[in-house]
Amino acid sequence: MKHTIPSAFAFAAMLLSIAPLSNAQASRISMQPFGKTPDGHQVSLYTLSNKAGMQVSITNYGGTITSIKVPDRDKHFDDVVLGFDNLEGYTSPSNKSYFGATIGRYANRIAKGTFTLDGKTYQIPTNEGTNALHGGTVGFNKRVWTAKEVSTSNGPALELHYLSPDGEMGFPGDLSVTVRFSLNDHNELRLEYMATTDKPTVLNLTNHSYFNLSGQGNGTILHDKVMLAADQFTPVDKDLIPTGQIKSVAGTPFDFRKSTVIGSRINEDNEQLKLAKGYDQNWVLNNKGESVALAAKVEDPHSGRVLEVLTNQPGIQFYTGNQLDGSNHGKGGKVYQRNAALCLETQHFPDSPNHPNFPSTVLRPGQKFDRTTIFRFSTE
Repeated sequence: MKHTIPSAFAFAAMLLSIAPLSNAQASRISMQPFGKTPDGHQVSLYTLSNKAGMQVSITNYGGTITSIKVPDRDKHFDDVVLGFDNLEGYTSPSNKSYFGATIGRYANRIAKGTFTLDGKTYQIPTNEGTNALHGGTVGFNKRVWTAKEVSTSNGPALELHYLSPDGEMGFPGDLSVTVRFSLNDHNELRLEYMATTDKPTVLNLTNHSYFNLSGQGNGTILHDKVMLAADQFTPVDKDLIPTGQIKSVAGTPFDFRKSTVIGSRINEDNEQLKLAKGYDQNWVLNNKGESVALAAKVEDPHSGRVLEVLTNQPGIQFYTGNQLDGSNHGKGGKVYQRNAALCLETQHFPDSPNHPNFPSTVLRPGQKFDRTTIFRFSTE
């Protein structure tokens, strides 16, 4: 089944066919053209706004969060996520950082791009050495999603849908995926992931926003304090694939159970830090995906901004922008250097299909994948 994206005019007409929202609600979501992909698909940019003045912009190219504008302790607004000013930045082959994108079918790494499900072996195109990273060579971040506005208990929301056909990037099953973005008046951005399949498959969805609470392109995140609600993490090998072990963070640079300055231990003589050139591991959340609960907290002493991440995913990948090298010129011409941002990717564990002791990522017909992540912003 092929999805086509309507022109900006056609899309506006389609929105008018939806049950009308109240004036207060309608003012909280807007749409504008964002350009065309190299193969001619019209792409749009949607902006969610709340009464506090917070704004979140999302494009249906890759289900990508392009901007999050929130106030600091002095009520000055800054954009706190990395990205580009135009669509060309996101479609460019030089963009290998997945800025703000929805990641799938399988977020993070699959060793050698291979897994076995129900006795059959599947091969995903490798795109990071011998690994398949973030869904293979053409993941969900490079797809054009179908968009519509919906009304939810959290307020007006942008709902993006994509049908990934059986065999796309080697994954089995027609997979129907919906991601719903909503913003309430408490500065909480809610991401709800829903999916069904007609054949057994594996699935791991996340968002890959890069946060700098001082403002995108404004220095590094090494001064930020981070808390991760996790007693354990999954160590990796030289290819950043989990070894299969689940280790305690106690007595290691990976212990963020109490808020800790990122830069205080990132350069320690530790094998795991050296392999990743910083932090790029999966933490096993204490909540174990049983309910939506606090998973992480970031505090920026310069701006006073605070980011809390809540989720019902079982893991979180904490990444400190180790591969950023100044080659990406982002919004406003800002140069994104090493450690210019951090990622907190709520997820299932990397390479789970090859580790029976990890929480299962198998999705079968009749089952519904249903996960939620909330980014809550405040100041102190």
